[in-house]
Amino acid sequence: MKIRVFPLFLALTAGAGLALAEDTRTLAVLPAPAQETLRQEMLDNLLAVNEVIALLAAGKVREAGELAELRLGQSAMGKHRGKPFDAMPGPNMPPAMHRIGMDGHRAASEFAAAAKSGERDKALALLPNLTATCVACHAAYRTR
Repeated sequence: MKIRVFPLFLALTAGAGLALAEDTRTLAVLPAPAQETLRQEMLDNLLAVNEVIALLAAGKVREAGELAELRLGQSAMGKHRGKPFDAMPGPNMPPAMHRIGMDGHRAASEFAAAAKSGERDKALALLPNLTATCVACHAAYRTR
């Protein structure tokens, strides 16, 4: 049995490597400082989403909403205003990519409003909208 599985594993992994090499996402050419700012922001957003989910799992719905608004929602917009233009991701992005980012902030705020009011079921129903914008952007764009 192991002899049959190994060639299948090799065939599948070789195909996966080929698929990874052919990245068809749109290249968003950003100045290096903006690319670094965006990379750090995306890592921070990932941590925030994880913290929001952990708070929800712990039954701390209102706290999840407060965190979501502060770190991901519309309240989080504009945090790079004081940086030089070439370090600001938003104005250097393709317009459609920027719109997805704005949609993500709006989705986070909608989730946050429901969660802050204690509406657990509504907040849980809105959570996929927040993560869907992350998925949509990462599926459509790359910076390298």
